[in-house]
Amino acid sequence: MAKSTSKRFTIGVLSKHAGVKIETIRYYEKSGILPDPQRTTGGYRSYTNEHLTRLVFIRRCRELGFSMSDIRELLALADDTEMHCVDIHDRTMRHADAIRTKIKHLQNMERTLRKIASKCDGDDAPQCPIIESLQGAGSLLS
Repeated sequence: MAKSTSKRFTIGVLSKHAGVKIETIRYYEKSGILPDPQRTTGGYRSYTNEHLTRLVFIRRCRELGFSMSDIRELLALADDTEMHCVDIHDRTMRHADAIRTKIKHLQNMERTLRKIASKCDGDDAPQCPIIESLQGAGSLLS
């Protein structure tokens, strides 16, 4: 990550600029993926542009579905002065492949739910084919 200039932020200003909640910033500090900020003489956190850049990076990774473990790895690579783009590319493609697998699984779930729902007229009958299907043995996914 790029080194910061001397501009300083309070946690509220950082939260607003990064688009994350204050509690999220504190969580990232506790988890070690966001460095602890310096404190003012009054004890308030004082963040830099480096914190903002890192926080936006983390937020974007989360939006793209990266796990905290993945983000730690990406940050370690980003902080490594001898990092190679191929390493980040490989991790990104593995994540994209995992998303593709999840999408297929979700599509199977949707098909199954629609199939189950198609057996129900949605009337006020005392027995519901959906409940009966959900209580049945075996996997519903096809």
